[in-house]
Amino acid sequence: QVQLVESGGGLVQAGGSLRLSCAASGRTFSSYAMGWFRQAPGKERELVAKINWSGDRTYCADSVKGRFTISRDNAKNTVYLQMNSLKPEDTAVYYCAARNNWVVFSAGNMAYWGKGTLVTVSS
Repeated sequence: QVQLVESGGGLVQAGGSLRLSCAASGRTFSSYAMGWFRQAPGKERELVAKINWSGDRTYCADSVKGRFTISRDNAKNTVYLQMNSLKPEDTAVYYCAARNNWVVFSAGNMAYWGKGTLVTVSS
């Protein structure tokens, strides 16, 4: 069992930065691929970024590539999402999620979810 708790959301102006953190409890955190999803009002939940268990493989969606960076610290049981050059369209609830399969990784098949943290980007 893995519990996930996100933090770091808030209100920021366009062009600003935020760093989200996801703290995980459980002994097997380092065996899971981790990801960040987001869901804007009226839209489906979408994958933003993912990272494999060791942290040497990452993926970012085209919409955030070059602006967002995902990383993890297995010693601290924490995964991060550094978000730079934020845009109003990045406004959403951001969720941390875990799965033990790096390849098959989508909103419909994650094993564990956090409750989310709200990011609001003002223009």
